[in-house]
Amino acid sequence: MAQIQQFEDILAWQKAKILTLNIYALTKTLNDRSFSNQLQRAAVSIMNNIAEGFERKSNKELSQFLFIAKGSCGEVRSMIHLGEDLGYSSKEESRNLMNHSLEISKMLSGFIKRL
Repeated sequence: MAQIQQFEDILAWQKAKILTLNIYALTKTLNDRSFSNQLQRAAVSIMNNIAEGFERKSNKELSQFLFIAKGSCGEVRSMIHLGEDLGYSSKEESRNLMNHSLEISKMLSGFIKRL
């Protein structure tokens, strides 16, 4: 396994960035700004907490921030369920976003265990 030199090398961060871009694309045309903002903030929180934790240069602090990022993955999935129920996304869009978020969450769990 290659050495991680910067947070951009972390696969979970890379996938979180893609998830965030997909969420921004989904919410771009929604009229419900409150919903859109909350979902966007939760997605951004995943990637930013990975980055911030890594930059702290302490495994203990990184672990704490990874747990926060993992919690944000749960928030994203919860919001996606709501969005589907409100008709903001199709079942297929929702399933893809939820699977992506769940994959990131599992990666974060593995990362935490390695620390």
